[in-house]
Amino acid sequence: MSRLIVLSGPSGVGKSTLIKKLFAEYPGGFQFSVSHTTRSPRVGEENGKAYHFVTRQEFMDLVDRDGFIERTEYNGNCYGTSVKAVEDCLKDPKAKCLLDIDSEGVKQMKKHPQFEPITVFIAPPSLADLKTRLGGRGTETEESIQGRLGIALREVAYAKTGVYDYVVVNDEVDRAYGVLKGLIVEGESKGDVLPDGLVPE
Repeated sequence: MSRLIVLSGPSGVGKSTLIKKLFAEYPGGFQFSVSHTTRSPRVGEENGKAYHFVTRQEFMDLVDRDGFIERTEYNGNCYGTSVKAVEDCLKDPKAKCLLDIDSEGVKQMKKHPQFEPITVFIAPPSLADLKTRLGGRGTETEESIQGRLGIALREVAYAKTGVYDYVVVNDEVDRAYGVLKGLIVEGESKGDVLPDGLVPE
């Protein structure tokens, strides 16, 4: 059974870019645990690949059966990682299992010590940089950006408690990718340090 790898970090920090680089360099070497969501599929999203798309009732039925490792609600939609999805993902001896979840999900995972994940927090070099990245998407309103920055502050504050095994600062994609790859592929044990000033003292 492979080791579970958990990547966390604020929206807009560049997790998806780093994950795409991993998948590109190591075809078949990584796979996602597929999350459940009650939101509607976007164009091109396939059920069972992007997400398991379910109704709110189906989602809550799974909650009642303690079927989730972690779950959250955002913008009126539920998202969750089921125990079964992770167990299925870990059965593949060739591919490492990846989870991309927020800090609240990481807290909930602590209640499932059987998975013994390697946890990595992807941090922005500064909040100003994160705001620029969110604005650059062209899909966010100013209100939405401010909301995401507020969430980012909480995520960084949680990371500052030392709960993650490693930190990777995504200041420059290739450098950050090299650090991440070293940690989860090459077995290195030295990541980055959270930049000063990300969270008010």
